[in-house]
Amino acid sequence: MNTVQRIVKNTTVLFTASAISKLLGFFYIMYTARFLRAEGFGILSFTLAFAGIFGIFTDLGLCPLTVREVARNKSLSGKYLGNTTVIKIFLVIVTFVLMGIIIYALDFPKQTIKMIYIIFLSVILNSFYRMFYSIFQAYEKVEYQSIGEIVNSFLKFAAVLFAISQRFNIIGFAYIYLIASTVILGYSFGIYLWKFIPPKIEVNFNLWKFTIKEALPFGFSSIFVTIYFMIDSVMLSIMKSNEIVGWYNAAYRLVIILIFIPTAYMTSIFPVMSNLFKLSEKSLRFSYERSIKYMLIISVPIAIGTTFLSDRIISLIYGAEYMPSIIALQILIWTIIFIFVDSVSGNLLESINRQLSVAKVTGIGAFVNIVLNFLLIPKFSYIGASIATITTELIVLLLYTYILSKTEYAINLSFIKDALKVTVSSLVMVVIIKYYNNINLIFLIFICAVAYWCMLYITKVFDEKDRSMVKKLLARSNYSKNEK
Repeated sequence: MNTVQRIVKNTTVLFTASAISKLLGFFYIMYTARFLRAEGFGILSFTLAFAGIFGIFTDLGLCPLTVREVARNKSLSGKYLGNTTVIKIFLVIVTFVLMGIIIYALDFPKQTIKMIYIIFLSVILNSFYRMFYSIFQAYEKVEYQSIGEIVNSFLKFAAVLFAISQRFNIIGFAYIYLIASTVILGYSFGIYLWKFIPPKIEVNFNLWKFTIKEALPFGFSSIFVTIYFMIDSVMLSIMKSNEIVGWYNAAYRLVIILIFIPTAYMTSIFPVMSNLFKLSEKSLRFSYERSIKYMLIISVPIAIGTTFLSDRIISLIYGAEYMPSIIALQILIWTIIFIFVDSVSGNLLESINRQLSVAKVTGIGAFVNIVLNFLLIPKFSYIGASIATITTELIVLLLYTYILSKTEYAINLSFIKDALKVTVSSLVMVVIIKYYNNINLIFLIFICAVAYWCMLYITKVFDEKDRSMVKKLLARSNYSKNEK
């Protein structure tokens, strides 16, 4: 199986799994938001964000480093998993103590404190099972991770329905995350023992020194990204009210769900990029350019379509209580274009050992986001937080573009041409929405999607290289069927 086929196979598996898990996630978020109402949903969103920010300190880049190093040398999997497990235990203890001190200083309500600790325990378990996911990714056996994601979302969905039927209080919803994480950790550990090299629980200080040194830039990047993805909910809760946090997160969660697309794609392509860095600069550049193009093809129409359908989307999903979320969604949805492209650029830099550059960019992004939230939230509330988010993502995109312009992977003019063609193709949806906005929403989205793909064909967005890739994949598929 060649590089393109491996990327397509892994992306298809992850995309399908992520689509299923995110669909389930969409429903359990919708039911949770409707049942808890804006204020209760705001409290849950705050605790998830607060615990999530501290949770990133339990990894500090160990997972992405493991993917990169084990992808290059599979025999290191047991040694890496064993040593990073010991390192993680120390990180969890330190983080737990630090979080406890901050919780005490901020004097949260007792109910909120209990929820934070429950959610944080689930985050710890997530951190450990994602170490096993790192090995699965490095071996390009992403189907095991995919099953885990589907099971995780199904458990949460089923548990939310049960919680609603039994009229659980808000703390009961926090336990849902802990139970799901416990099950997935057991599943991941079992798969690893069954299919991979057994871990060597050891203390190899030479490996620790190398691991910590190489992982920290990944870790700082994750910390900064997590901060500017989650700090807005924390700041809104402290500076405004839980109800406003609920309105903001009703829109924000819909955007977060869409991020599964670049996440699934980059999870499958990152180990490939890491290998190509050693094997073929030309192939790596090709993978990068095609990835940027495909991310634009997917993200631009989603942003434009959602902007004009946001009122119907919020009304359908959350109900009348969440109508203030409409303007937040109209602003936040444009971040996906920047996030989709940023994910490709960031992964490219990390695959070529430039993770320090990624850390610097995300650090600037986190700083800008915090400053903008401080300036905008007091005056503009959740709308200010939305503006801060999209401004941050734009700055991150510009910084990545500047850094890559100094390398052999600088974006060429074909990128601008493709972006213009995609934009023109997307605008046809605006006309359709304007004249047929009263028809069934799902049918309207379907019509828009068909019209968009027809425009892509007319504008010739897909060139000869794209068609050649498809032909090779189809030829491989037919060959495999004949062999069977």
